[in-house]
Amino acid sequence: MHTDDLSSDDEDPTGTNNRIGRIPLHWYDDYEHIGYDAHGQKVIKSSQGDNLDRALEEADREQGKFVVYDALNAKNVELTERQITLLRRMQSGAFAHPEHDANPDYIDYYSGIPEISGLNSNRYEKKSRFQPSAYEKLQVRRLLHRLKCGSINMDFLEGKVRDMNDLVKRKEEDSDKPFLLWKGDEEDELALRKGPQHIAPPKQPPPGHAYSYNPPEEYLPSQEELEEWAKLDPEDRPYGNFIPQKYDNLRSVGAYQDAVKERFERCLDLYLCPRVMKRRLNIDPESLVPRLPRASDLRPFPTTKCIEYRDGEESSVVRCLSVSPDGQFLVSGGEDGVLRLWEVQTGRLVRKWDLAEVAVLQTQESEEADTVKLKKPITSIEWNPNRSHHCVLAGIGKCALIIATGTGSIDDAEVTDALLSEASSIKSGGNIAPESRAAKAVKWVSLKKLNKLASTSSIAISAYGGTIGPVVILQTNRDVSSVRWHRKGDYFVTVSPKAGAAAVLIHQLSKAASQQPFGKTKGEVQLACFHPVKPFLFVASKEHVRVYHLVKQVMVKRLMSGCRHISSLDVHVSGDHVVVGSLDRRLVWFDLDLASTPYKTLKYHERALRSVGFHPRYPLMASASDDGSIHVFHSMVYSDLMRNPLIVPVKVLRGHSVVNSLGALAMVFHPTQPWLFSAGADGKIHLFQDL
Repeated sequence: MHTDDLSSDDEDPTGTNNRIGRIPLHWYDDYEHIGYDAHGQKVIKSSQGDNLDRALEEADREQGKFVVYDALNAKNVELTERQITLLRRMQSGAFAHPEHDANPDYIDYYSGIPEISGLNSNRYEKKSRFQPSAYEKLQVRRLLHRLKCGSINMDFLEGKVRDMNDLVKRKEEDSDKPFLLWKGDEEDELALRKGPQHIAPPKQPPPGHAYSYNPPEEYLPSQEELEEWAKLDPEDRPYGNFIPQKYDNLRSVGAYQDAVKERFERCLDLYLCPRVMKRRLNIDPESLVPRLPRASDLRPFPTTKCIEYRDGEESSVVRCLSVSPDGQFLVSGGEDGVLRLWEVQTGRLVRKWDLAEVAVLQTQESEEADTVKLKKPITSIEWNPNRSHHCVLAGIGKCALIIATGTGSIDDAEVTDALLSEASSIKSGGNIAPESRAAKAVKWVSLKKLNKLASTSSIAISAYGGTIGPVVILQTNRDVSSVRWHRKGDYFVTVSPKAGAAAVLIHQLSKAASQQPFGKTKGEVQLACFHPVKPFLFVASKEHVRVYHLVKQVMVKRLMSGCRHISSLDVHVSGDHVVVGSLDRRLVWFDLDLASTPYKTLKYHERALRSVGFHPRYPLMASASDDGSIHVFHSMVYSDLMRNPLIVPVKVLRGHSVVNSLGALAMVFHPTQPWLFSAGADGKIHLFQDL
């Protein structure tokens, strides 16, 4: 063994070298020692000197000596000749130890000649070597039993037949025993066989009464009919080449002379006429219809009539309804031109204003005073959607009126008075530029100076007072058919279908200003309403609904309803869905993100639709029709754009009778509860609740 093969502990017999192991030496940079020896004493760092000192040491060192610095022990170590030799061999790529033999001589440990060992040479043989096998005896017994039973024969034992089933099939094929011609599995065999697919021939129609040997008298042809048949081709005759005849019995019927010819023609048709296998779909029809949830699972929705609102006087046709944003009051407009204010919970008539008289008084000095003496009906009303603005917008004749209800709190009364202050003190037709198009189409008139309005009840409903009654009137050139508020309660739109380009007018109540957005209109405008979120305006003609961007002043989309005459329009709270009702009994649902064509077209009513609308909070939709019924739908709109809206009819509400072909003319949902108000031509107003 060489000295370089010894352990590192043997190189330090005195134990003075550093024994800190593989600890990083830079941990001791701030100390005067560099570690500890085997006796626990500090190993003091030795100064190496500068470069000049090292150069002098190199000059004084003998030639052929190599010294390296041992950083672990902080001292210089002189390499021996053995260590220098090992380093040089490793640098040259050879084995470090010169004594190592990389190619030793081969020692033949295994000769390849088998040697016979004497172990186990004197052992006795096993007993099973000279005794018969019990397993073979069992197999022979089983084969003999099967041979006696007849399940196998000698051909099977001798190996001439591999399987006894092949022998049985061979005997059945060679035997002359009768067998079933139609076993019932022919179709399966035809389907499993190779080659072209088998197509069954079409079945011939069964023979009728004319082919009987004793047909009725009406099937026997006369001589004139036989002469007419003889002039026709066989394909044009009623029974082809066959002529109905009557025999006394079946034995008297002779052979049919054209039987072979007709069989040949049929075989020829089957051979030449192309046929295709028609795969029949075995589908349950019920599985194709989507399963709708039960109505009881979709509650709440209005089901029962609870309150009926009556005036006590002779009731007139109620054309329109609207509810306050807090759901406490209800306003109705009738054929007699009277606006009535009801308390929802009690059904009490709180106030009523004769708007027809107001319109007559305002125009009595004009040239048309004689023509406006007849009272005109209130065509449309809507309560201001802002909770702080307690005023109602109504359309009657050629006028649109703003009526202060006086139902607000002390703060709401101040806000409402501030909103109406500009309009109530307006002069010279409103704040409209004289050169604008709207100056010729509309005129603002304050009703503060009318003396004859003193007869109208002006006592405030609320204890906090405030303005009450008609405040301002807007005079247009044509009859107003529809009025709608913007959701913020300052802007509103009026529609006059016969006014041409001035059919749609947008007004601002706080500034008493108006504007005419269109220079010309496409078709006769029927309705208009604002988008609940975006600056869009929906304008409905008789057949289409156009969406306009009020800021960019461009048309965004045109919705093709497929209806003949649109009668009602409403927009969902999300603004992505529009529902349209028409006089041809159609209820059309539009998904604005989907397409310009209807998403759903419902046709449940028997007569024209008069009013449609969404509930502002619950997933409900309803439609009122001239058949006197109101259909309530569960209309769930999902925020996930990948899911289509769910529309399920849940209830049919009845309570209005049909008068002069008019039924339920108006309906509106309660703003906070799943309740529904309805009004009809019978002059009744009903409240349906979810009981």
